[in-house]
Order: sequence, then C-alpha cells, then structure tokens
Amino acid sequence: MDIRQVSGDDITRQILEFLSAATGGTALAEDQDYIAEGLVNSIQAVELVTRVEQRFGIEVEVSDLDLDNFRTAGRIADFVRRKRAAAAPDTRDG
Repeated sequence: MDIRQVSGDDITRQILEFLSAATGGTALAEDQDYIAEGLVNSIQAVELVTRVEQRFGIEVEVSDLDLDNFRTAGRIADFVRRKRAAAAPDTRDG
C-alpha cells in the first residue's frame, strides 16, 4: 500500500497498535495521554518518532519535537496529516 494513501483512521490505528505493543499490550484510547500517565519511557518515545517517520514517510524536524505533537495517538495522527499536507506538491493552477 502506498503510504501516501493511508487514511486518517489507519494512521491512528497503526499508532495505537505500536503504542499498545510498546506498553506491553495496554489498550489505549485515541485521546489518552500516555506520556502523562507514564506508560511510555524516553526510549519508547524516540522509537515512536522513528516509527512515525519510517511508516508514514515524513521527516520529523527538531522543531517538530514539541511534546504536544506526540502526547496522544490522535495528536500524532494530526501531526502526520499536517506534515504530509505540507510536503504535498501544490497542484493548484498558478
């Protein structure tokens, strides 16, 4: 499947699957703040950023490393969509 065609729901689902695996099978909600709850350590957070870059074909810049971008699965999915939209070629007529 072309990573550019992954739907928003699929992005969220894949992120939740990764987080569940990283937290020993904990079922997380889309808006659950796994950082505030202490479910993810710093190594897992770095793995998450790397996983997001690789899986969704985006580059996470240092300026993107705002904790609010990665606090919940829903926020990560929103971040991925924003990065993809910013990287998409402008196809509007000039």
